[in-house]
Amino acid sequence: MNQTADSVTTAATEAAFDIQAALADAWAKVTGWLEDLVASLPNVIAALVLLVAFWGLARLVRRLVGQVARRIADQPEINRLIASASYLAVLGLGLVLALGVLNLDKTVTSLLAGAGIIGLALGFAFQDIAENFIAGIILNLRNQFTEGDIIATNEFMGTVERVNLRATVLRTFPGQRVLIPNASVFKNPIINYSQPGRRRVDIAVGVSYGDDLAKARRVAIEAVEAVEPRDRDREVELFYEAFGGSSVDFQLRFWIDFRRQTDFLAARSEAIMRIKEAFDDHDITIPFPIRTLDFAGGAAGGQSLSTAIHEAGYGREASP
Repeated sequence: MNQTADSVTTAATEAAFDIQAALADAWAKVTGWLEDLVASLPNVIAALVLLVAFWGLARLVRRLVGQVARRIADQPEINRLIASASYLAVLGLGLVLALGVLNLDKTVTSLLAGAGIIGLALGFAFQDIAENFIAGIILNLRNQFTEGDIIATNEFMGTVERVNLRATVLRTFPGQRVLIPNASVFKNPIINYSQPGRRRVDIAVGVSYGDDLAKARRVAIEAVEAVEPRDRDREVELFYEAFGGSSVDFQLRFWIDFRRQTDFLAARSEAIMRIKEAFDDHDITIPFPIRTLDFAGGAAGGQSLSTAIHEAGYGREASP
């Protein structure tokens, strides 16, 4: 019994010593950490101050860069992009310097390497978004069209409302708002009706075979010359094109000063009305469509259709 009691006492004593040693070791580590924290506290404060200072500097740089960019070029999306990039660059520099003050240079290297890998993965995952983004930058820099221009692209025609970094926003003439991805706009043909400041109006007309073609040409040109806002520097053109089914067809062309779609529509409408009025005043006929019907075994040359029908027995009352 005494031997057993001694063994238990010895085990308890050893356990107590182990606990005391563990507590002492833990306290030593905590004390060491506190000493390190106190020793590095000036660096932590300096890093925080540096980070706050660079944050304020980044905001100031973003504002200044935005103002300078607006003076250089009227490209709101590009200006915002440049201002944001300058903000992030200054803020990133401040973060790197703050980590350097804390002696975390290896952490900076690891962060940069990780950011590169993440950026590469995101580039593959969001390839379409990146493509539209890059195309938006190119479209803004090339200045192929600006807000307010009338363009046609990707089977849509309308007024450009905005060119952001993802899509080109069009307002079609019926009023729909269409967002076309910038990559599609960049890859496909673009017709800009606004940049030249002029637009040609084409009108297809036909006159009767019995009319004097030279007279019809003169009357049509004189009628269109009074259209407003016609470009006086260019002559009205008229070309006969084909022998139609019921008329001799011609194409009349003239140019207008173009700013809005309503300018084109109003000029074309006025030209059509003036041509019709002038033709009526000069007894020039714009014929209705004519069809010649050939009945097998029907009317002979010079014989009226009604006579042929009567002789053929059509239309008679049936005998009882």
